[in-house]
Parts: sequence; structure tokens; C-alpha cells
Amino acid sequence: MTTPEPQPSDREPAEPAQSTEPAEPAEPADSASSSEPSEPSAASDSPATSEPADSPAAASAASAASEGSAAASAGPAASGPKYADRIYRSTSGFVGGALILALACWLGIDAVAVGEGNTPWLALAALLFLVPLVAAYTLVPAVYANEDRLRVRNPFRTITLPWGRVVSLRSGYTNEVFSDDGGKYQLWALPVSLRARKRATRRDPRVMGGRAPGTGASRRGGVAPGAPDRSAGADRAPTDRSMDELRELHENRGGEVSAQGEVSVRWSYEIIAPSLAGAVLLAVLLGLG
Repeated sequence: MTTPEPQPSDREPAEPAQSTEPAEPAEPADSASSSEPSEPSAASDSPATSEPADSPAAASAASAASEGSAAASAGPAASGPKYADRIYRSTSGFVGGALILALACWLGIDAVAVGEGNTPWLALAALLFLVPLVAAYTLVPAVYANEDRLRVRNPFRTITLPWGRVVSLRSGYTNEVFSDDGGKYQLWALPVSLRARKRATRRDPRVMGGRAPGTGASRRGGVAPGAPDRSAGADRAPTDRSMDELRELHENRGGEVSAQGEVSVRWSYEIIAPSLAGAVLLAVLLGLG
């Protein structure tokens, strides 16, 4: 007997069975493909959150905050005066000194140009001796005041006093400033004019005792020339008004931290040295005849 050979139709169902087994791993591919679009979204979200940190506005805000903290840590000692110095000087003295210097230079140059013998040398020595002195007493004196300190420039030295070291400013027959270490410094740039002080006193109705100006002042309740009344207001001598402004600065700024420091005194060797040299040269020339 012969066994029947299997028909081709019997083998065909086995092929789909093999093809269905690898079809199952296709699901992870779908899940992977479905998860792929989510990665760019996460990546796209991360730059969106980092943009404000790198933006110019954030950088400027951070730099401003750092500068503010540095300024706050520096404290008031690092801050300088807010306004420029107030300058007080004698206008009449400045103008008079300029005229005297112009006259001295004219006479000296003329003597040097047309003089004979020792005359040119004597003229040069006299100019070297007199010009620094005239400038020192007329052009140089000035008072500089700001919120932190008072700088007094006198003929032969310059004194710098922080307001915290100033004890008082007094006006009598001269204007003076006193420091806490016992120093007393005259304000050459603010000379006292007794005539201007008396004229301002006569214009003050309170000092006149109720009388009109020009009818004779009453001595009762009057103000002594050496001790002016600060309440006189606008009817005060110019130098007295300047001293009132300096006193106000001292009262307002004396306790500030930026107004503390040491008193410094610097001698004006640029004036002293040529004047001494001119004096020595003039004495030698006069001695030699």
C-alpha cells in the first residue's frame, strides 16, 4: 500500500503561523514611533524656560542688582559731595591785586628794558620778591565749602577741615574757624568791614528801635560791631552773610559720616620760595651797591 503524499494545501496554513509571530514585536515600534515626537517637545520646552535667563533684560537687571549691592556695601564713606564747592573770596581785594600786579610788571619791565648798570637786576629782584607777595595777599585767598569739608586758602598755607572737626565759626573784628584740636585759623578771603557792618545795622529797623533809617540810631538794643546779630536777615554785611552760610553748613553736616576725617595743613612753598629768593637777591645787590 502506498501512503498518500501530503498536498500543497496542507503546508500553506503553517506559513501564516510563522508570519504572525514576528508581527507581535511591531507594537514596540509603534510605541517608539509614538514616543519620538514627545522628545522634541521636551527639548523644545527646555530652551523656552532658559531664554529669560539669557535675555538682555535679565542680564541688565542682574548687573544693576550687583551694582546696587556693591554701592550699599561701600557705605556713605565712598560717596563724594553731591554739589560743587561754594567759593568765597573778596572781589575788591582780587581786583585791587590785579591792578597792583599790572602796575608792578609795567614798571619792572620798563626798568629792565631801559635801565643802566644794576638797575635791570634790581628790577628783576624786586619783581621776584614783590609779585608772589602781592598775589598771596590779594589773588590767592579763598574759602571753598561743600557738604563734607571746609578748605581755607590763606596767603601762605591751605587748611582743610572736615565739618566734623569744626567746633565753631566766629565773627568779630576778623572771621575765624576753630577746630576740635584747639586750632584757630583766620579766613583771609572774608575780611570784616566795620563800615559795611555799621551801614547794615543802620538799615535794620529792629536795631533802629522803631525809627526810620537815617534819623539817628538808638543805642539801646543795638548790635556791637564785633558781635553781629545773625537774625538781621538781608540787612547784613556781605561777609557776615557768608559766615552765616558756613555756619548753616556746619550745623547741618557736622554729624555726617562723610564729614569726618583729619585736619590737614599744607604750606604754599610755591609762594614762599620765590619770594625768599627775590629778597636774598635784592639784599645782595643792594649790599654790593
